[in-house]
Amino acid sequence: MAGDDEEGGEGDDDAVADEWAAMADDDGTSARVLNQDEIDSLLGFQEGGDGGGDRSGIEAIIDSGMVSYERLPMLEVVYDRLVRMMSTSLRNFTSDNVEVSLDNITSIRFGDYLNSIPLPAMLSVFKAEEWDNYGLITVDSSLIYSIVDVLLGGRRGTAAMRIEGRPYTTIERGLVERMVNVVLADLSAAFDPLSSVTFRFDRLETNPRFATIARPANAAILARLRIDMEDRGGRLELMLPYATLEPVRELLLQMFMGEKFGRDSIWENHLATELWFTDVEVEAVLDEIYLPLNDVMNWKVGTQIQLQAKPDSEIMLRCGAVPLFTASMGRKSGFVAVRVNERLME
Repeated sequence: MAGDDEEGGEGDDDAVADEWAAMADDDGTSARVLNQDEIDSLLGFQEGGDGGGDRSGIEAIIDSGMVSYERLPMLEVVYDRLVRMMSTSLRNFTSDNVEVSLDNITSIRFGDYLNSIPLPAMLSVFKAEEWDNYGLITVDSSLIYSIVDVLLGGRRGTAAMRIEGRPYTTIERGLVERMVNVVLADLSAAFDPLSSVTFRFDRLETNPRFATIARPANAAILARLRIDMEDRGGRLELMLPYATLEPVRELLLQMFMGEKFGRDSIWENHLATELWFTDVEVEAVLDEIYLPLNDVMNWKVGTQIQLQAKPDSEIMLRCGAVPLFTASMGRKSGFVAVRVNERLME
């Protein structure tokens, strides 16, 4: 009987399952299949977007932990200074009319940036000596061939010849390295009013895997620069991980106006001038003795203290607790006077 009950229970379960399956088929919900547009909308990916617009879905959740460069307001002024300096230095470097413009500044994860680099390209790894960390400069193929064409005397009005499928030659690498050194010198000068730092060229790579200077999930700031030489030119991208900028993070956070990075030279000069007219009190110390506190508490009216100073002993001139000079005591025009012998404070 027990076996019959078990068989009956299994049959009832199968019947219930068949009934639910039939109901689901009637509603049409079980056969629901998402198309590619719906999947992209769910994930927050949209075709043709460079990350400049609003993001939604899973991508927005992932990127919510990304620190925005807009929280470092002084960094934009540093890059503005860099653009102006590069326009002048690259004109001297190429002897051609060079226009440098800043396309945008974005925050990106280091791994995503490496995967998005269009190849072929040259990746220059440089080190910030004082900050003890690294950065990356990416030069695209258009700019590489344009620089080579300009430096080797290519005629104006003709686009630089681009040969696909071959590695860069030693001459091309050497010329690009010279240009990168010019850019690094300008970058050091752009940061100079903020913090003294030396950016030193480290190595030149053509494979992004060999230019890994940070973990893939680490955040970085990417600045895209456009360099035009009449009908030739290309893009240069400057990538600085947040870990590299950490030593000057407090300086990058402050708000300021003008080229002096918050300094007011008029007030500084006025303060320095007024300091020379400041009155200070100077003490002439004849002698000092050290006594136990118990003896001091037992002093009474008429107690005498024996000093070791003599008429020819040196005395100390002090301002507060700071010793300034050694001097000799004497008289002049009926007043007690001191004559400075030696300066103690430089």
